[in-house]
Amino acid sequence: QVQLVESGGGLVQPGGSLRLSCAASGRTFSRDAMGWFRHAPGKEREFVAAISWSGGTTYYANSVKGRFTISRDNAKNTVYLQVSSLEPEDTAVYYCAAAGSIISLRIAQYEYWGQGTQVTVSS
Repeated sequence: QVQLVESGGGLVQPGGSLRLSCAASGRTFSRDAMGWFRHAPGKEREFVAAISWSGGTTYYANSVKGRFTISRDNAKNTVYLQVSSLEPEDTAVYYCAAAGSIISLRIAQYEYWGQGTQVTVSS
């Protein structure tokens, strides 16, 4: 069992930045690939970024490449998503999720999910 708790969301102006955090507990976090997803009103939940258990491999959705950065600190059982150059289209609830040992872009591969943190980009 894994418990995931996101934080760091908020209201930000276009062009602004936030750092989202996801604190994990309950089992050996360092063995899990982790991902960030988002769900905007009227849209399906979509992949944002993923990171391997070691942090050595990362993947990003094309829409966020160059603007978002995923990282992790296994000593702190925490994964981060630095979101920069934010656009109104980035407004969504952002979720972190644990995938087990294999990094994946597919929602179905993620077994454990946090409750989400709201990011709103508006002037």
